Amino acid sequence: MTTETNDNKTPSVLKAAWLIAVVTIVSKLIGFVRDIIIANYYGATLVSDAYYYAYQIPSLSLILLGGVGGPFHSATVAIFSKLIPNLNEKPTEEVNRLYSTFMNATIIFFLILSAIIFLFPKQIMGLIISGGSAEMINLASAHLKIMTPLLVIGGIVGIYYGILIIYRQFMLPNLSPIIMSLAIIGIVIAAPNDQKGYALAWATTIGAILQLIIQYPNIRKLGYRLKPCFEFNSNPHFREICELLFPAVLSSTVGQIHIYVDMFFTSSISEGAWTAIGYANRVFQFPVGILVTAFLVPLFPIFARLVADKDYDGIKNYFNKGVGVLFFGAIPIIIGILVVGLDAVRLVFERGAFDATATFMVTEALWFLSVSIIPYVFRDSITRVYYSFNDSATPFIVAFSSIVLKVLLNWIFISKMHFGIGGITLSTSLVTLFNACVLGILITKKMKMDYKSLFINLLKMIFSGIITFGVCFICASVINKFVTLPTIIFEIVKISLIAIICLGVYIPLNLLFKMEYANELFNRLCARFIKK
Repeated sequence: MTTETNDNKTPSVLKAAWLIAVVTIVSKLIGFVRDIIIANYYGATLVSDAYYYAYQIPSLSLILLGGVGGPFHSATVAIFSKLIPNLNEKPTEEVNRLYSTFMNATIIFFLILSAIIFLFPKQIMGLIISGGSAEMINLASAHLKIMTPLLVIGGIVGIYYGILIIYRQFMLPNLSPIIMSLAIIGIVIAAPNDQKGYALAWATTIGAILQLIIQYPNIRKLGYRLKPCFEFNSNPHFREICELLFPAVLSSTVGQIHIYVDMFFTSSISEGAWTAIGYANRVFQFPVGILVTAFLVPLFPIFARLVADKDYDGIKNYFNKGVGVLFFGAIPIIIGILVVGLDAVRLVFERGAFDATATFMVTEALWFLSVSIIPYVFRDSITRVYYSFNDSATPFIVAFSSIVLKVLLNWIFISKMHFGIGGITLSTSLVTLFNACVLGILITKKMKMDYKSLFINLLKMIFSGIITFGVCFICASVINKFVTLPTIIFEIVKISLIAIICLGVYIPLNLLFKMEYANELFNRLCARFIKK
C-alpha cells in the first residue's frame, strides 16, 4: 500500500519540482538582466567593489540563511510540518506560540547583530578588505550601514518561506528573489547620476523589504499571528528547532568563509578585481545553475524515496543517468567559455562604464572558473544523495576542512606566484575538485556506487570535447581573421557559429564513440520525431 501511494505521488512531486526549476530559470534570467544594468552604470570600479564587498555580510542572512533551502526555511519545514496534520485548518494555539517564539528569537538575535554592524562598519570592512584603500573601506562601510536591515529581514523571510512551502505554496517563495532584482533594476536606472553612488545599496534594501511585504499577507491569511511570546526555555519544539538550526547555519556559513578568504586576497590585486570575480561567477552560474537546477530539483525527491525504500540499485541508476547528462551538457559549456567567453562578456557587459579592461578581467576569472564545472555538478549531485540519507554533517565537515586548502591555494597563487585575478578562481576550481572527490569517496560508507560506467562515459565525453575544442578554436581564429562586421553583430554571429559548430562536432563524436547517454538521448529524440 505504501509503495502504491508513493508511486501515485511521484508525478505531482516531479511536476512541482519542474515548476520550481522553471521559476528558478526565470529568476536567473532577470538576475542576469540586473547584472547587465549594474555593469552598464558602474563597470568594474571602486563603487561597485565597495557595494559587493559590503553586500557579502547582509547576503549571508538574506540568501544563505533565509533563502529557499536555507537553514531557517529547512528548520521551519522540519518541525512545523509535524505539528500541522491538516493543511486546510488554521494553526492551533500551540503552533502559533511556537511561531511567535521562533520569530521573536530570530528578530532579537538579528537586531543585536545589526546594531553591532551598524555601529562598527569601518572596523568590520577594514578587517575583511584589509588590503584596500581608505577610500574603499569608507565607501564599503557606508554601503554596509544602508544594508543592515537585510540581516533581520533574511531570518524572517526564511521562516515565511518554510511556512508557505508546508502549505504547498511553492510559487511565491521562488518568485520572491525576482522582486529584489526588479527593484535594483528600476532604482539604478531612475537614480540621478549624482546619487548613483549609494543607489545600489538603497535598491537592495528596498528590494528586501518588498520581499518581506509580499510574503506577509499569505502568512496572515493562513492564520499565523506574531505575539509577544518568549518560550525560549520551556517550549520543547523550539529547542528542536535550535538543534536543527545550529549545524545547518554552520554549514551555510562555510561557503561565506570561502568568500571572505577570497575578498581578503582580492583586495590586494587591483581596483575592480572583486567586481570582476562577481561577474565571472554570475556568468558561470547562468548556464551551469540552470543545468544543475533543471536536473537535480526533480532528482532529489527520487533519491529520497529510493533511500527510504532501500533501493540502492535504483539510486545508482538515477545518479549515473542524472550526473551523466549533466556532464554531457557541461563540456560544451566549458568549450564555449574557453573559445568565445571573451566575446560573450564583451557583448553582454561592455558598454557605459564597463570598458575593455573590465571585460578581460571578467573573462580571465571565468576561464579559470570554467574547469570547475565537472566537479561542481558531481559535488552538487552527490550532496543530494547524502541529504537523502539525512546526512548533512558529512558535506559540512568536508566543506569546512577545505577552508585551509582555500587559504593555502590563494596564498600560493596570489602572494607567491602572482597569478592575479585568475589565481582566485583557479583556487576555487581546485577546492571544488577536492570536495567532489572526498564526498565521492566517503559515500561508499553508506552504499557502493557504480562509478566505473559513469567515468568511462565521462572519458568518452572529454575525448570528444578535446577534439571539438580544437575544431572550434580553429574556426574562431578563421572568423576573427576573415569576417568583418560591426562589433555587436560580429560577436553575435561568431558566438552563434561556434555554438552550432560545437554541437555539430561534439554530439556526433559522442555517438561515434558509443557514449551511453548520447545514444539514449538520440534514440528518444528519434522516437518522438517518428511519432510526430
